[in-house]
Amino acid sequence: MTLGNNAPEERLPLMDITKAGTKISAKGPAEWFTGTVRIDPLFTAVEPQRAAGNAVTFEPGARTAWHSHPLGQILIVTAGFGLVQRWDEPVQAIRPGDVVRFEPGEKHWHGASAHAAMTHIAIQEALDGKSADWMEHVSDAQYGVTLVSTQRTEGGRHG
Repeated sequence: MTLGNNAPEERLPLMDITKAGTKISAKGPAEWFTGTVRIDPLFTAVEPQRAAGNAVTFEPGARTAWHSHPLGQILIVTAGFGLVQRWDEPVQAIRPGDVVRFEPGEKHWHGASAHAAMTHIAIQEALDGKSADWMEHVSDAQYGVTLVSTQRTEGGRHG
C-alpha cells in the first residue's frame, strides 16, 4: 500500500500483551538474596528500551544483598510489609502503595519484615547490558538492628 506521495506505508510496531502466568517464576539466587525469594518476570527490555520489571516476593526475613543499579531502580510495593535501607541511613518501612526510588549507584537493600512477607514490582534499566551490581549480604546482625529500629517506629508492632 502506498500513501498519496507514493512512499510505502511504514508499519507501526504492534502492541504486545504478556498474559499473566505465562512467564516462568524463578527462585531468587542465593548469591543475591538471603531467605526464600520468588521472582516473577513481568517484562524485559526490547531495543531501544532499557527497562525491565519483575514482581518479587520475599518470605518473612528474606532480603536482598546490598546492591546498586547503574541507572537507578523503582520499587512499587503491592503486598505485605517490607523494609528498605540505603547505606549509612536508617531503615524505612514500606507497605502496599508505597513507591521507592533509588538513585543511580545508590547502595541499598530491600526485603520483607521478620514476620510478614512482602511483594514489590522492581523496575530498572540496563546500562551496557548490566542492571545491578551485587555486593555483600546484609548480615543477620545488620538486619537485627533494622528490626529494632523498625519496631520503635511501629510502636512495638511486628511487621
